[in-house]
Amino acid sequence: MRACLPMSPKQHRGEVTSDLLLDAALRVYADAGEQGLTVSAVTRASGVSLGSLYHHFGSIDGLVNALLTRWLGRLLGELADAVGNSHDARTGVRALVRAYLGFVQAHPDVSRLLHSSRADQVGMEQGRELRDVQEARMPPLTSWVLRHVERGEIAPLSPALLESLLLGPVVGVSRRWLTLGDVDLDEAARILPERIWRSISADGA
Repeated sequence: MRACLPMSPKQHRGEVTSDLLLDAALRVYADAGEQGLTVSAVTRASGVSLGSLYHHFGSIDGLVNALLTRWLGRLLGELADAVGNSHDARTGVRALVRAYLGFVQAHPDVSRLLHSSRADQVGMEQGRELRDVQEARMPPLTSWVLRHVERGEIAPLSPALLESLLLGPVVGVSRRWLTLGDVDLDEAARILPERIWRSISADGA
């Protein structure tokens, strides 16, 4: 196997510039919301030129797409790790719910962006990369579900329906907490796992 070649100075500078723009975009979004997430605001916050932003990302939507891709990958990775360390389907559901809600609590600004209308818009207009990341990260979750379907623990429903039953309630609670703040995520982490488990378990118990 070939060893990885060291990064050239030009590549390193490009990576540093990309990180500066991505970090600045998140700060701008946290401070000014969707309406404030503009090219001029990001270039001011990052100290990076307009030309560099367009060179690396093509547009503000390209930048937001890259930011979403980065953090969606991290979220799905944490969910995959959570279920991968579980001993059975029921504890896996509990681990997944707690990992998702824990991520939202730990990264509220990122989570607000991931659950925002801006994310929906970018996902519709430039969704291939986001879908690629999701599909690349979903196999551990999908294989975990299928394994427990084969064992008779999880009901043999379609993958899309199982995904909706597993993640739909968690996403809904997260959106409400991020927008209205009238949900207790710690309480949700205690209650949702059993409710979700009843909806997908093979025996309904």
